[in-house]
Amino acid sequence: MKRYCLAVDLKDDPALIAEYEHWHKSENARPAIMRSIKDAGITDMQIYRTGNRLFMIMATNETFDFGRKAAADASNPDVQEWEELMWKFQQPLKWAKPGEKWVLMDKIFQLG
Repeated sequence: MKRYCLAVDLKDDPALIAEYEHWHKSENARPAIMRSIKDAGITDMQIYRTGNRLFMIMATNETFDFGRKAAADASNPDVQEWEELMWKFQQPLKWAKPGEKWVLMDKIFQLG
């Protein structure tokens, strides 16, 4: 298992943040999106929020590859529709590369 941590910001608008959280409640999960995540080799995913900053933790199996996931997402209309909807709420971090949404974080500490 490998773990990745990523970050992105939400637009700093309480109504948009509330709507974003609505879409991420388990009862509002879209089966096609959940399937695309699992099919990519992601075994667990958690998203945390503080203010308008989001932090994602992904646990993956040995088949996961960011490039393959991006290619699969680009050819999946359900994922493209979801990403377009999510971009209504999200904004890139100041240091994100052009077109980059979630930014991979560097691990700087580990206990033990």
